Amino acid sequence: MKTIFSTCTPTLIALITLSTLSCTQYQIPDREIPVLEEEAAIVSTCNPDTVYFSNDILPLVVSSCATTGCHDKDSHKDGVILTDYSSIIRTGEIKPGNPNDSEFFETLTDDGDDLMPPPPYDPLNSDQIQMIRQWIAQGAQNNACSDGCDTTNVTYSGQIWPMMESYCTGCHSTSNAGGGIVIAGYDDLVSLAGNGSLMGSIRYEEGYAKMPTNQQLSECNINLLQKWIDDGFPEL
Repeated sequence: MKTIFSTCTPTLIALITLSTLSCTQYQIPDREIPVLEEEAAIVSTCNPDTVYFSNDILPLVVSSCATTGCHDKDSHKDGVILTDYSSIIRTGEIKPGNPNDSEFFETLTDDGDDLMPPPPYDPLNSDQIQMIRQWIAQGAQNNACSDGCDTTNVTYSGQIWPMMESYCTGCHSTSNAGGGIVIAGYDDLVSLAGNGSLMGSIRYEEGYAKMPTNQQLSECNINLLQKWIDDGFPEL
């Protein structure tokens, strides 16, 4: 036993010494692990080939047609109410999948006394009429989507004016200046935004007329407008 220990001792000492020297010579340096900050992804559920009732159709119809004296719930001219999905389908006599056989759509393109909106109100433009046609052709569904609310690059032509056409110009055109307010283009909107009345109205703040009157803008749309104002009213 003594002989074996004596023989092994130099070897063990050598190994311990080598191990000590190795660890001393090759120390592993401390590393700072970078922390990656991931931005929240902007996810859209909207299909660009689909027309959505809540996003596209209802705001336009309410602004252009469901106004006092025409087709809101109180006025219900000719028995037509255009304030919600079921009323639009029922009283507008919409035939899902068949726009040409839908009474509501026919009035948008009528060249006689049945044209809607009637003079002196501005008629819907060709893009708006085509959008309604497409919605009916796609089944006139009570659908909706979320576009993810991308506020990274908000411009007048890209997001703001299309929003105004859907929600506001029906009540604030040159031929139908509700409350004496006209929103016919960039300068009109910049003026309203600059004096604070635009944001006061869409936020339903005390002291301002509520706009739109029938349906408050979504939080996303309000944020888009505020971002546009904060960025100095970019046009393109």
